[in-house]
Amino acid sequence: MSVSQLELRSLVLLRHAKAERGDWGLDKDRGLAPRGQAQSAAVGRDLAGQGFVPDVALVSSAKRTKQTYNLVATNAAWSLMADFLDDLYRAWTDDLIDLVCRVDPTARAVLVVGHEPTISAAGLALASGESDPEALARLNSGLPTAGRAELRFAGDWIDLGPAKADLIEVITPLA
Repeated sequence: MSVSQLELRSLVLLRHAKAERGDWGLDKDRGLAPRGQAQSAAVGRDLAGQGFVPDVALVSSAKRTKQTYNLVATNAAWSLMADFLDDLYRAWTDDLIDLVCRVDPTARAVLVVGHEPTISAAGLALASGESDPEALARLNSGLPTAGRAELRFAGDWIDLGPAKADLIEVITPLA
């Protein structure tokens, strides 16, 4: 099957929004700061305005990523239940890509909410030579909180790997 015959799939890699500072015991238990709550709501509204609706949401099991997803979904009017994954909390680049490769093959759009530096590194690893040069440069600097990388991929998720997706855009916080 040629690439032109394959349906394009969308992958959005989102870094969690701004988290609370301070001594919260376990890092995994840190929640969102008020700024992070506003960032998450803005991301949700922006994704809804773009018409992005994920079929699958893979979200780190950390409190701040769960809160980010829930606020994004609420503000985007999505009813999708996310998969909250301990494996994503501890994921490195290859782990994140492997998790995406295992999503339901019928899914057309996937959202991943995770942590730096893994989110940026995964976006850079997946980016093909057809990627937007400005987006590559921005992603190479790392994503700020609530920043996201948007990629497109022609093929089956199981075939996703290094240099196989086009990095379309990098969007930084809106709030």
